[in-house]
Amino acid sequence: MPDVAIPYHVDAALESGLEGRGVSREDALSLMKETPLAALLEAAAGVRDRFKGRSVSYSRKVFIPLTHLCRDYCGYCTFRADPQAGVQPYMTPDQVLAVAEAGRLAGCKEALFSLGDQPERVFPEARAFLEELGYDRTLEYLAAMCELVLEKSGLLPHSNPGLMGVEDLRRLRETNVSVGLMLESASPRLGRPGGAHWRAPDKVPSLRLRTIENAGELSMAFTTGILIGIGETAEERVDALLAIRSAHEKHGHVQEAIIQPFRAKPDIRMAQAPEPSNEELQRTIAVARLILGGNINIQSPPNLLSEDYPDLLKAGINDWGGVSPVTKDFINPEAAWPQISSLAARTASAGFVLRERLAIYPEFSSRPEFVNERLQRHVRKLRSDDGYARAREVDQC
Repeated sequence: MPDVAIPYHVDAALESGLEGRGVSREDALSLMKETPLAALLEAAAGVRDRFKGRSVSYSRKVFIPLTHLCRDYCGYCTFRADPQAGVQPYMTPDQVLAVAEAGRLAGCKEALFSLGDQPERVFPEARAFLEELGYDRTLEYLAAMCELVLEKSGLLPHSNPGLMGVEDLRRLRETNVSVGLMLESASPRLGRPGGAHWRAPDKVPSLRLRTIENAGELSMAFTTGILIGIGETAEERVDALLAIRSAHEKHGHVQEAIIQPFRAKPDIRMAQAPEPSNEELQRTIAVARLILGGNINIQSPPNLLSEDYPDLLKAGINDWGGVSPVTKDFINPEAAWPQISSLAARTASAGFVLRERLAIYPEFSSRPEFVNERLQRHVRKLRSDDGYARAREVDQC
C-alpha cells in the first residue's frame, strides 16, 4: 500500500477487498468515502491482476438499434424517440441483415441489439408495424431478428431490450449467447418527479433485478452494471453493486459488470447536470472490483472518457466492452469509439495485452449449461481453444 496514514477500519476494508471475495456494505462505504484514491486503486488493480492477469478484452461488434421507440422518458437518454412522421418505427429485416453482413465482412463476431422498452404498449405506430409483420410484441420481433442474424450471418446475438419475463428470456436463449440489462441504480428515489427515472416505469430497480434473477435461473450469461452521476448517492451505488453480487452468488451468471458514467448532452432533461469526474469514476470502478471480487469481468467504455481512457486500467477493469469498426455508439452518438489499432496500442503502453473476445466470455463459452447445443456449433466457429475469439488471417480494420 502507498505510504499514507490510513485509519484502521479503512485499512481492514482494503485488506478484506484484497482477498478477492468481496467486501461488506460497511467496508464498501469506507472504501467509497474514506480511502485514499492511490491505495484504493492499488488494491483493485491487484485483485484484477491476480484473477484476470494482464489481458484486457473487447468484443468486435455491430450495433443494431432495432427501434428507438420507448415508453420510458429517462432524464439522460438521447437514444429513445417518439414516433415521427416519415420515420419507420423499427428497422426492417432487410436493414437488420444488411448491418449484420457489413459487420461480418469487417470481422465482427457480435451483433448487439439495443432497443427501447415495450413501445407497443403506448404507441399505435409500433403496434401497427408489428402487426403487419405478424408479431404482437417487440420482444417477439427481436427474437425473430436474432434468429435471422444468427443463421444468415453467423454473428452471435447479444440483446439489451429492457425488462424481460421468463418466457421472453427463454425465447432469446435459443439465439443469444448472452443478454444484458443495466441495473443502473438500486434507488427507487430516482423515479420521483424530476428524478432521472421519473416517467420511466421500466426503471424500477426491483423489476430490473427480477429480470437479472430470471436470467440466472435460466443459466444465461448476463451483462449488467450501474450508471453513475444520475443523482444517486454513494450509498446507493454500493447497494446497486451489492445487489448485482447477490444475484451472481445465487446463480453464477453475471459475466460482466459495466461502470458507466453519465454524460450530459444538449437535448436531454439533465443537460445541466454535473458529470462525474474521472477520479469519481475511477473510485467507483475500484470499489466495484473489491465488492464483486476477482471473477466477474468489469468494464467501462473507453469512448466515454475521451483520450484519458487508459486511466481506467488503474482502477481494476479488465474489459473495454464492445467496439465497432462499422457502426457508431447509438447510445452515445457524440462519443466515437477508438480505432481498434489505437485501443491495442494504448492498452499495450499501459502494460496490458488486448484480446478479442466473443459476446460471451471465455469462462462461460465452454460450459454447456450456458450455451445450448444449437448455439455451440456457432460459437465453435468463432472461438479459439482458450475461449477468446479466433484470430483472423487478415485484419480488415
